[in-house]
Amino acid sequence: MPKDEISKEIEAKFGNQLRTRVNGILIENDRLLMVKHQMGNGRILWSVPGGGMNFGSTATENLKREYFEETHLHIAVGNYLFVYEYLHPPLHAMEHFFEVKRINGNVKLGKDPELSVNNQILLEISWKSISEINTIPNDSLHRVFWGIKSFSELGLWKGYFNFENISIK
Repeated sequence: MPKDEISKEIEAKFGNQLRTRVNGILIENDRLLMVKHQMGNGRILWSVPGGGMNFGSTATENLKREYFEETHLHIAVGNYLFVYEYLHPPLHAMEHFFEVKRINGNVKLGKDPELSVNNQILLEISWKSISEINTIPNDSLHRVFWGIKSFSELGLWKGYFNFENISIK
C-alpha cells in the first residue's frame, strides 16, 4: 500500500531512530483522558497524552510541555509507573508512563508542533471509562490498555513491557 502524506511525514520526523517519549495517565471521575491520533493510511490510535523528549529537559519538564500542547492542561507529574518499548519499524520508542494530576486548565484538543498544519495527527480528545476503552478495537488502542479491567491496574504495573514487538534483524 502506498504511504499517504501523514505516514510519510511521521516516518520522516520520527522514523528510523530511537525516540524517548513521556506519557501521562490522568484519571478523574473514573475516566482516563485519551487522545485519538491519525497514524496515516487510515490507522487510528487512542492513547494518553504525551510525546517526545527534548534534549536537555527532564522527563517532568517534557511531560508538562507535551501535555499542555495536546490538552491545554497544566499538570503535576506524579509517580513513575512503567516503561513500554514500541518497536515496529520504521518507528521505535521507549515510552515512559507517569501518573499526572491536573493543576488547572480546561481540556481542549491541541496541536503537534513537530508536524505541519496539513498533517496534524491529533483528531479528538475524550475522557474514557474502562467500558468505553474496552470497546475500542485493539488495533486502534495503545497496547498497554488492551483488556484492562480497572484503572488501579495501571498503578500496579512496574517494570519494562514490550508486547509483540517487531525487530528488523
